[in-house]
Amino acid sequence: MDGPQVGDHGDHGDLELMQRAIAVADSVRGTTAPNPWVGCVIVSGHDPAQVFEGATAPPGGPHAEVTALAQAGDLHSRGSTLVTTLEPCVHHGRTPPCTDAIIAAGVARVVIAVEDPDPNVAGRGVQALRAAGIAVTIGCGGGEVSEQLAPYLKHRATGQPWVVLKMAASLDARTAAPDGTSRWITGPEARRDVHRLRARSDAILVGAGTVRIDDPELTVRLEDGATQKQPLRVVLGAAPPGARIHPALELSGALADVLTELGRRGVLQLLVEGGASVAHDFHAAGLVDRYVLYLAPLLFGGDDGQPLFAGPGAGTIADVWRGKLVSVERLGEDLRVEVAA
Repeated sequence: MDGPQVGDHGDHGDLELMQRAIAVADSVRGTTAPNPWVGCVIVSGHDPAQVFEGATAPPGGPHAEVTALAQAGDLHSRGSTLVTTLEPCVHHGRTPPCTDAIIAAGVARVVIAVEDPDPNVAGRGVQALRAAGIAVTIGCGGGEVSEQLAPYLKHRATGQPWVVLKMAASLDARTAAPDGTSRWITGPEARRDVHRLRARSDAILVGAGTVRIDDPELTVRLEDGATQKQPLRVVLGAAPPGARIHPALELSGALADVLTELGRRGVLQLLVEGGASVAHDFHAAGLVDRYVLYLAPLLFGGDDGQPLFAGPGAGTIADVWRGKLVSVERLGEDLRVEVAA
């Protein structure tokens, strides 16, 4: 695999351009499933000071590379350098192959962060470009893009979605008082962040018990006023007919089978917002890829409040689960802690 390079594009190097492509990709995350969210940047072959961008459209729309080429037009595409976060597709799906468009446009060089593990691509896109005489560099920004596209990469490798377990608790790890009351543990900044997390997810899952007790709506409500694609709402078990979560997909059975079914439906990222029992079951089964915990500066001050997990835990310190700390961020008076499995 080729290593990261810094190209000669006037004031633009490969790493800088890839960072720009990553930012473009991030702007459409949560809107492209089952396709990956990809960003593309083109440096004009006619005037290297001119740079054009494209991002993957919702399903059925053009991919990032085709959008960027359309922005650049024939004059700027010919002899250009194209920087993309994921290997261009080489197969006919809902849209024609991006490699055909890149070759026809006369692009001189392509910089790719990561190869696409989809069996329909899997290096064939790179081969097609090189066979057409296009110079290809692979690996620039690969670590960051692999993190950004982790849900897609897992889905293509396993058929199952990337699982994010979201929880909110006091400093003494309690989610509700003994009588079940819990609103509001976290402040408005943390709650807004939850809606951003929902917006980046393709489905949200809770247990039927949570539906009966809390009657959640589980919709995305952002404050910018933009029309928001709503994630698929999933219930483990059966939701009461009048519950606000409807319309919802009701599933039951082994959690691994549930994940396989959601993967079959094109869910790349699943946000689990279930109660303590659902959280325990996903954690105990080793099915969580990322934990997002919102900690509020509250203390229930006893052992009778409701815990984060309901069920047996590690029996000895040697069996305690330990993850990798990804980030800690202050949101108003609360902390957002993200941990990788």
